[in-house]
Amino acid sequence: MASMKLSAPASQWVGGRKPLDRGASIRPAFRRVSVPVVRAGSYTDELVQTAKSIASPGRGILAIDESNATCGKRLASIGLDNTEANRQAYRQLLLTTRGLGDYISGAILFEETLYQSTTDGKKFVDCLCEEKIVPGSNNESWCQGLDGLASRCAEYYKQGARFAKWRTVVSIPCGPSALAVKEAAWGLARYAAIAQDNGLVPIVEPEILLDGDHPIERTLEVAENVWAEVFYYLAENNVVFEGILLKPSMVTPGAEHKEKASPETIAKFTLKLLNRRVPPAVPGIMFLSGGQSEMEATLNLNAMNQGPNPWHVSFSYARALQNTVLKTWQGRPENVAAAQKALLVRAKANSLAQLGRYSAESESDEAKKGMFQKGYTY
Repeated sequence: MASMKLSAPASQWVGGRKPLDRGASIRPAFRRVSVPVVRAGSYTDELVQTAKSIASPGRGILAIDESNATCGKRLASIGLDNTEANRQAYRQLLLTTRGLGDYISGAILFEETLYQSTTDGKKFVDCLCEEKIVPGSNNESWCQGLDGLASRCAEYYKQGARFAKWRTVVSIPCGPSALAVKEAAWGLARYAAIAQDNGLVPIVEPEILLDGDHPIERTLEVAENVWAEVFYYLAENNVVFEGILLKPSMVTPGAEHKEKASPETIAKFTLKLLNRRVPPAVPGIMFLSGGQSEMEATLNLNAMNQGPNPWHVSFSYARALQNTVLKTWQGRPENVAAAQKALLVRAKANSLAQLGRYSAESESDEAKKGMFQKGYTY
């Protein structure tokens, strides 16, 4: 099965509005709450099974849903032109790696990739299914957004996708205002309901950007407000919690904060957020790496899995799985085997982190390099 990516540009949710006051409530303090009827139509059982399959022990998600423009930047870093043939060659390298399914349960694909095949004519979706990796799609685009989303989800389902992803971002230095958070949460909830109605497990991704010099406590405060609003509107839209996955940011200080947090501190604050906001009915929390180094993302995930959690706490990494792979490949056919080996090394490291058994002793210098880019966009 495959996944598709759906996203919204940052400018839709953040801007020069007045930031939330500390301790401020987004909604009125007293509100009559109705209990909605939870339903996802004829796909409910399939959605629950798909979500459980992705949230399986020792496995996580490979995110290769970068837009063609972003993929072009990655290719340019190794001296390749941004052509469909080069994008296909790189994605083929990733998706035909034998043994990848031992560590990866789902792959989020850009729309172009969902419909692509190998140079031998084998559909990428079929390559994934042979490894028991669920294909997914990236449906995010606020400008297209909810308009036509149902028909796009139905088409992706026919192509073999079984989950989707929608990302929206929240910037702490720019706010966020209560209105921005509400709009972000409502859009994510509407997407999730539409995706479920069409057979796709929605990955819900409100990303708290790393940009800023704020302390970790401020990140926690903002994240709690965002997630409270997201789950309120998910319930309002009758979304089946057992048939969704979450892709949050880890709770870290701003990238420009003077004090760096340890993996243990990041795990403490992140698990505090999850326990306060995420119902145990949700099967999996698939963290994004958000510009952390490959090793940092793995260490932080490992620290969160040192004890039992109500959910499958795992990864949905793009750069934190691909950085070393891309630099090993360099666009040369003779380097494909070595690049695939590098992918398996990173995938296995994060598999061990999901099980709480990872050690960084043998990590390369490349894996330790940070990848944060201020104002990064897809």
